[in-house]
Amino acid sequence: MNGLWLVARREITTRGRTKGFVVGLVLSAVLVGALAVLPRLFSGPDSFTVGVVDSPALQSALAGVAKDAEVTAEPFADEAAARKAVLDGDVDAAVVDDRRTLADGEVDRELGALLESAHQAAQTQKQLAEAGLDPAKVSAAMRVTPLEQVSVGADTRYEDVRTGIAFLLVMVLFFLLLQPSMYVAMGVVEEKGSRIVEILLTSIRPWQLLGGKILGLGILALANLVVIIVAGLGAAVATGFSADLPPGMTGIVLGTLFWFLLGYAFFATMAAALSSLVSRQEEVSSVISPLTLLIMATYFVSYFAAVEPGSGVARILSLIPPFSTMVMPVRTAGGGVPFWEIGLAAALMAVATAAMLALGARVYERAVLRTGARVKLSEVVR
Repeated sequence: MNGLWLVARREITTRGRTKGFVVGLVLSAVLVGALAVLPRLFSGPDSFTVGVVDSPALQSALAGVAKDAEVTAEPFADEAAARKAVLDGDVDAAVVDDRRTLADGEVDRELGALLESAHQAAQTQKQLAEAGLDPAKVSAAMRVTPLEQVSVGADTRYEDVRTGIAFLLVMVLFFLLLQPSMYVAMGVVEEKGSRIVEILLTSIRPWQLLGGKILGLGILALANLVVIIVAGLGAAVATGFSADLPPGMTGIVLGTLFWFLLGYAFFATMAAALSSLVSRQEEVSSVISPLTLLIMATYFVSYFAAVEPGSGVARILSLIPPFSTMVMPVRTAGGGVPFWEIGLAAALMAVATAAMLALGARVYERAVLRTGARVKLSEVVR
């Protein structure tokens, strides 16, 4: 185990100190933090400016009905001045004598609803006063406790937020599974092509060299994922967006880490085994094309699962390795996944990962010292 950890530590110090890794780590944190902050910046209340001519009651009523919007009332001396302000774009609309609304074209739907509500409130107060009734007492008598809404089906309050989290997980897991696996493949070919692997294997065993490389790069990838999660949750707390997060976020975060570790072990081992068949960097992309296609297929299936997490295709593929490494956390973020499905998917993926580790280590051990022409996988297996 000492040899394995020595190789892992070498990968961590060598790759972790590069400018590309540090810059990528910072950019990941900034981008995820921005994704949590931008919705708050662009979802602020709508603001309107309304001209008022001889409508003091409406002006005061606007403040009472405008809860999710900012409405500023600007008084004008006469209709001509209000009309000019509307045409010049100084106000969004103008109300004249509590009878007419002036607008350049159609009134905005939200603004029109606000004006109508304010008009109704102002005229009701006026007519009650003219009838000799106390508006406060009438309002109290008409105040009725609203009906309590109880959902007997699935809770859809967090549906949009869950969908957003699912899409974010698809992108994050895709890049954090593909990029480190590529680094593993390039590292294997670099050591084989320069024949450094021959020197290293005089001191340590092949499985230690392979395991240390996968472990070291995996720790860096895991650190990147943790930074992304911390940055996203931190930005959500700072902006108040955390109040809109669905319940069970701890389970979603821990599940994402778990599935990432299984997926990384599977794909990185596959990348190392395939890349050990060649000796030149130019051949890496072609030899690991099956791995690339498999990750891309998993990505597209996960994208579909983010849109339709309850579909039959998503449920079936979330149980099948290695699709489950991305599809299951996406389904979990969408909510409503039975525990037995999560347990079955985890067990199947653990078995598949163990099988890939055994097969990949055997292929790597038999092919990594064979330099020159590309080695056939079928020959190595035999």
